[in-house]
Amino acid sequence: MKKIHLLILFAVCAGFFVFQSCDNTKTYAEMEEEERDAINRFKNELTDSIGATFISEDQFLAQDSTTGANEFVLFDETGVYMNIVTRGDGEVLGEGTHNILTRFVEIALSNNDQVGCSVGDTLAINWGVYSSYSQPDEIRVMISGSSYSGSFVGNSVIYDTHNSVAVPSGWLLPLRYLKLVRTTDSEKISRVRLIVPHSEGTSTAISAVYPCYYEITYDLVK
Repeated sequence: MKKIHLLILFAVCAGFFVFQSCDNTKTYAEMEEEERDAINRFKNELTDSIGATFISEDQFLAQDSTTGANEFVLFDETGVYMNIVTRGDGEVLGEGTHNILTRFVEIALSNNDQVGCSVGDTLAINWGVYSSYSQPDEIRVMISGSSYSGSFVGNSVIYDTHNSVAVPSGWLLPLRYLKLVRTTDSEKISRVRLIVPHSEGTSTAISAVYPCYYEITYDLVK
């Protein structure tokens, strides 16, 4: 599993660094409203910088569960937006347990005084974690019917950044549509871009209420 393609990160972040802060005196409803505003601003930045478009689940399914270039599908139930960069050359995962290698970039989409992050921060890098890892993280995913759950195996960037072994729900959602393979070819590794609200994010995002943008690769363990 090789480099992750940062296809839009720098173009977007260049114009996206001065927005609201979140403090402990705000109500949960106020923080959720600020989160929605932050996501909408980011969507506008994507539209302006790369010509991003946004589609419904119905349209996504009508397209054989794929997205076009810079096209994001909104999953209404979760609020997650997903763009599939590379679906993969394998098969959609079936029931059972699967070990997957993953690399990611995690970008804060709002300021948050509670955890000390600002819009555009690459969290694992800003918090001094990512630079110490040369290998991808490994996750173990359990699928039973329509239920997906997962945990990180051994040392992981996510654990050292967010002190949790649980795989964020937003990370699991793409696995319903990707076709993972065991490969060393970076062009065949499954890749997605995600806009993830706090409720589907890391334990830190859930508790502090902030959304993130992700670019993630998935590759079956050899």
